[in-house]
Amino acid sequence: MKRILCYGDSNTFGFDPVTGNRYHPEIRWTGRLQQLLGKDYCVVEEGCNGRTACFTDPKEEWKNGMYYLKPCLNSQKPLDAVILMLGTNDLKTMFHASVKEVADGVGQMVDVIRSFTAEKQGFEPAIVLVSPPRIDAAIVDSSFQGSFDSSAAVRSREFSGYYRTVAQEKSCTFFDAAEYVGPSEADSLHLMPEAHRILAEQLAEIIRETV
Repeated sequence: MKRILCYGDSNTFGFDPVTGNRYHPEIRWTGRLQQLLGKDYCVVEEGCNGRTACFTDPKEEWKNGMYYLKPCLNSQKPLDAVILMLGTNDLKTMFHASVKEVADGVGQMVDVIRSFTAEKQGFEPAIVLVSPPRIDAAIVDSSFQGSFDSSAAVRSREFSGYYRTVAQEKSCTFFDAAEYVGPSEADSLHLMPEAHRILAEQLAEIIRETV
């Protein structure tokens, strides 16, 4: 059985932008991915609301994705593939970050995944680097207006170019989620059920070809 780790933020967790709760497993893209791949695969969900790739919120330090990466890799081994989709929360106003800085942080995560799994499980998993969906400009009028300013939507359009470069440099499989899905009108940030379905279908094809 092939084990696939999905490491991400609230859109991997399955945050419902309408209710504020969590989507049921059959709606979340991770759950749909498991259904599509079938019994020969085990999809491990590891999404956390507010998780960043490289920046630390001083009030919630534990949401820095780098901090939990090694423990997660070790507890979930052996892993045949890691789907990494982070970066959206790094665009919060408090971090004043450029997308290049975020992409560089994601690249460091790729390096950690490679080196740590080589040590702890004896082989490196395939890595699918996902450029996150864009943030909509209406974020400034949403419930997240206190966290994201108007520049977040503009900067999120740069994800694809920088992440593609990192994927090429690190020899990862690249997937641009923004080509297929976008944020909901409900909060300009999180995915609706249809977007979860599309994301799962696209990633299922990639995993079948990669692992």
